[in-house]
Amino acid sequence: GRAARNVSGEVHMYADNMTDSMNEAISETMRRREIQIAYNKDRGIDPQPLRKKISDVTDMLAREQVDTQTLLEGGYRKEKSARDRGAAATPAVSNPGQRAEAELAELIEELSAQMMTAAQHLQFEVAARLRDEIEDLKKELRAMKRAH
Repeated sequence: GRAARNVSGEVHMYADNMTDSMNEAISETMRRREIQIAYNKDRGIDPQPLRKKISDVTDMLAREQVDTQTLLEGGYRKEKSARDRGAAATPAVSNPGQRAEAELAELIEELSAQMMTAAQHLQFEVAARLRDEIEDLKKELRAMKRAH
């Protein structure tokens, strides 16, 4: 009886407090937004072009990612999993060129993940530098592939 009522009362009170906190947070966000809009209006700032730039950068990074995935579908992962299972411990090393390609592919994949993370955190300069680095590495990888 009484304990259960008490617990449900506390839970309800907590929910009310949560609602109060949420309403407070929403009001504060709206207040700041109004100030920002007024500030932008006074100074003739239009945030639309910035949004467009951000979406352009995001699209470009997504295209880069697709290109990277297409390039890396050449079976590097299979070789890596063989290496992880200890196949590399055998003296009969697979073609050193292939190993170099696999390592380069792995590096490209790591940098691609970092690039997308940077973009998600709106660190576009970092993302752009990573993209440039990835493009160079992909040129190198394509040249290696053509060589054999």
